[in-house]
Amino acid sequence: MPAMDDLRITAEVVIPAGELHWRFDPSGGPGGQHANKSSTRVELSLDVTTSTAFDDVLRKRILDQLEARLKDGVLTIQVGESRSQWRNRQISRQRMAAALREAMRPPQPKRRRTKPGR
Repeated sequence: MPAMDDLRITAEVVIPAGELHWRFDPSGGPGGQHANKSSTRVELSLDVTTSTAFDDVLRKRILDQLEARLKDGVLTIQVGESRSQWRNRQISRQRMAAALREAMRPPQPKRRRTKPGR
């Protein structure tokens, strides 16, 4: 049974909480004293190359699909939309799961052109 902070991607794929790396910074921008003192901007990272959640086939598919977004095999999601760190954490988890779910989808076969019927 997955732990509470594990990130569920699909029914079969769950990323253990220990593989997710969090970083918090002040968000900057308007907000006065609150923005200057609170570390509300969230950065969530996952090293896809070493994650135990993926088998070799899924790992290769994810690395190929997310090649432009990865740096040294690490997928990083940054969120600073909300003034609440908790809300930004939730948004970053959702975006990480959505990006991985999209990258894990098997490639669709190419459509073969056919002539239209009568």
